[in-house]
Amino acid sequence: MIWYILIVGILLPQSLAHPGFFTSIGQMTDLIHTEKDLVTSLKDYIKAEEDKLEQIKKWAEKLDRLTSTATKDPEGFVGHPVNAFKLMKRLNTEWSELENLVLKDTSDGFISNLTIQRQYFPNDEDQVGAAKALLRLQDTYNLDTDTISKGNLPGVKHKSFLTVEDCFELGKVAYTEADYYHTELWMEQALRQLDEGEVSTIDKVSVLDYLSYAVYQQGDLDKALLLTKKLLELDPEHQRANGNLKYFEYIMAKEKDANKSASDDQSDRKTTLKRKGVAVDYLPERQKYEMLCRGEGIKMTPRRQKKLFCRYHDGNRNPKFILAPAKQEDEWDKPRIIRFHDIISDAEIEIVKDLAKPRLRRATISNPITGDLETVHYRISKSAWLSGYENPVVSRINMRIQDLTGLDVSTAEELQVANYGVGGQYEPHFDFARKDEPDAFKELGTGNRIATWLFYMSDVSAGGATVFPEVGASVWPKKGTAVFWYNLFASGEGDYSTRHAACPVLVGNKWVSNKWLHERGQEFRRPCTLSELE
Repeated sequence: MIWYILIVGILLPQSLAHPGFFTSIGQMTDLIHTEKDLVTSLKDYIKAEEDKLEQIKKWAEKLDRLTSTATKDPEGFVGHPVNAFKLMKRLNTEWSELENLVLKDTSDGFISNLTIQRQYFPNDEDQVGAAKALLRLQDTYNLDTDTISKGNLPGVKHKSFLTVEDCFELGKVAYTEADYYHTELWMEQALRQLDEGEVSTIDKVSVLDYLSYAVYQQGDLDKALLLTKKLLELDPEHQRANGNLKYFEYIMAKEKDANKSASDDQSDRKTTLKRKGVAVDYLPERQKYEMLCRGEGIKMTPRRQKKLFCRYHDGNRNPKFILAPAKQEDEWDKPRIIRFHDIISDAEIEIVKDLAKPRLRRATISNPITGDLETVHYRISKSAWLSGYENPVVSRINMRIQDLTGLDVSTAEELQVANYGVGGQYEPHFDFARKDEPDAFKELGTGNRIATWLFYMSDVSAGGATVFPEVGASVWPKKGTAVFWYNLFASGEGDYSTRHAACPVLVGNKWVSNKWLHERGQEFRRPCTLSELE
């Protein structure tokens, strides 16, 4: 049997070069101004066209009146020498002028502006990246397609809707990634909106074509057959659907001939299914990680909560903080995570952001095998590095970290500023190098990352928490605050409970900056202990 050949993929265009707009909300705001400029240019073009048409309309009205009078008595009309002269003049000269007016191209300015701006446009990879972000948010925050399509997201200021075309595009993106679970969800949403009467350039035949194949790929042969028949009711000549129908019936006949009971068929069929909803890049702790992102994490016992305090901290009698101590709050006990409140001002935040924006580049990770820096799908953000010597504000921030932690920042890495993109995230990872990565920070010559200091430089409307799946902690962004934790025990051994993640940003714009402090220079500031896990 060769009917299976007719079950073919539906291909999308290949992506072009990648500017990476979707990885930074901060840089995406520039696109808003670009589009606004294009709209202004377009309106200028429309005004020029309207002015041209108004001139042509006046000319036509004048000639309509004139010819109406002339055609009633042609001989009498041209018998007047002035009328005869003007007729010759109009046909010889004025109609040529009108022709030039009609042929005049007023689009030059708009087309020129569009051509210039197009080099800064997002490309296919940006569009696909933004689509994947929506799918990621859908999974992480347990959102159904109808909620997303209607724009009913928490904390939104500017509600927006998805059209049938939009839902169809999301389904196509999932299809191209062989993500048939999301293909089914979004094609069903597109079909539902068409059934509700939404006018669209996408027809039900196209939607059912993708939907039936996606359902088949997930092992639901009965539903795939039903959808294929529904497609053929709309388009009886559809070649692929006719081929698929024969193939589905052939498969079902083979199952029947094998004398398997209906329950056995269903059981056997389910064993071949791709598990619905499980991401291709599956993480062992994904379920726990996503629960924490939704605020459904492990709750501390009252006994443990009683050990968490808020306090004023003077940096071990540091003169800068004796009269104006820092506000400290215990976020978690093991690992100990401390939040500092009102630790960076709005003015300082704006200066740091202004310094970072021109340098923002797609965030990378160090490949543990090759040591090369590379972009990865599980880190969606852009980052920039700021040195203390280039601006007094950055230098002041670095010294503040040293004063409050008691750790030497001279061996620390530069201040990293990050802005997250659409659904921006960084999946569970360690900040420190494990034993199987002995050369991770060899070039720096400053040892392992002993601690992490993380500034929150914006509030986030929804999502964007920093979570620790190993222990069930969730730390939520709050502008002007910072959190601090040790990655290594005092013995120098890595604290594996510090494995953490930046949850996808559901709504809003997340800016953070962090300082990774290293072991060198801390020998007397944080002496080594003999116990491995202390």
